Amino acid sequence: MQNRREFLSASLSGAAALSLSSLAHAQPAPKSSGDRPNVLFIAVDDLNDWIGCLGGHPDVKTPHIDRLAQRGVLFTRAYCSAPACNPSRASLLTGIRPSTSGVYLNSQPWRPVMPDAVTIPQHFKDHGYRVYGRGKIFHGRWSQDEQAYHEYIPRGDDPQPENKPLNGIPETSHFDWGPVDCADEEMDDYKVVDWCIDFLQKKQDQPFFLACGLFRPHLPWYVPPRYFEQYPPDQVTLPNVNENDLDDVPEAGRRMAKPEGDHKKVIETGNWRKAVSGYLSCISFTDMNVGRLLDALDKSGHADNTIIVFWGDHGWHLGEKLHWRKFALWEEATRAPLIISVPKSLQGERCGRTVSFIDIFPTLADLCGLRKLDAWEGVSLRPLLEDPGKEWRRPSLTTHGRNNHSVRSERWRYIQYEDGGEELYDHGSDPLEWTNLAGRADFNNVKERLKRVLPEANALDAPKGD
Repeated sequence: MQNRREFLSASLSGAAALSLSSLAHAQPAPKSSGDRPNVLFIAVDDLNDWIGCLGGHPDVKTPHIDRLAQRGVLFTRAYCSAPACNPSRASLLTGIRPSTSGVYLNSQPWRPVMPDAVTIPQHFKDHGYRVYGRGKIFHGRWSQDEQAYHEYIPRGDDPQPENKPLNGIPETSHFDWGPVDCADEEMDDYKVVDWCIDFLQKKQDQPFFLACGLFRPHLPWYVPPRYFEQYPPDQVTLPNVNENDLDDVPEAGRRMAKPEGDHKKVIETGNWRKAVSGYLSCISFTDMNVGRLLDALDKSGHADNTIIVFWGDHGWHLGEKLHWRKFALWEEATRAPLIISVPKSLQGERCGRTVSFIDIFPTLADLCGLRKLDAWEGVSLRPLLEDPGKEWRRPSLTTHGRNNHSVRSERWRYIQYEDGGEELYDHGSDPLEWTNLAGRADFNNVKERLKRVLPEANALDAPKGD
């Protein structure tokens, strides 16, 4: 079984900050938009590095996402602020870390604790852009920030197969996979892209910000049969997993992994290959939709003046660390795709610097001439878009639950849990994070250096929603 990281190498304080953001939000927008570029903002749910251009899986077929990477800069070390939909998206779309806002989990609504925070679509609207969106941009259970758009349509429902669960796992809820007997056109993501295509076909007299939120490969992994036919379960490559991987992980990490939960169910029911097939099938379905969107942009007349930002909100485990889903602080859960394409700029470039999704908001503002907000905790990636090899010493911080943090530099990952448990991995020699070096005294200097990135304060947990 191949080492999946070999595929890559082969192919390759809070309250004060929020009040300041309110002051910036209150300033008047510029009177003239000038020649500002448009923005096509593509969000993909639960997409890890299993795309061709990132080399995360040898079997995947993603020609259109790979085509997008060839028209911009692919960030090969891009990390989320939180390995869960709600806190990741709330952080990305406000530029504010979970440790500042207190939004750590899916169960915590973001707007009540950030009433004055300015979101990406709102900031563009304030600067004279026409702002439109459809699909999943913020996490679906909580505020979608509808007032920030001139028009916004939330994601709808998908066709459901009969005789659920298809995988045969008892009481599995939406942790299920298999083909659904329907046409592509019946899937909501297809309808989302249709709506975006219709928008792109229209003449625009103002610069626009168009958000396209694609739901797959989020669970359940139900897509039409032709995508499953590309990935026969008996032929797919399984992740390279060490069955003893959790032996040197502190108890807090093992609780996050839950090896006696989903992983045990998948193994006992003989579903591992079927699950990998389901995830890959959903990725290829999303790739098809990305291709439709790119084709429409190129035919629209807007392509020469439209920045494209493509991002997945966090990664996903499919058995690595004996863990499934996100909700963990290891590489698989924290790393996700980020592609930025700027017209008449670098194309087909790869940037190996470590970046964070909280950098997306400052980057777009910089590229489009929008005001800088004091609340932002990220920085503009424009220097790396101009020179992907530029020196860059900014490790990325990921948080899952209060006081649980992961720091990722180009070489190292350091994890510190609320109870003091630690992990340290050397990606130079251990890209699968199998050997925890945190207990070795000869690596204390590395740990101390990475600890400087940890937040000085951790906001109290935001209240849970209903």
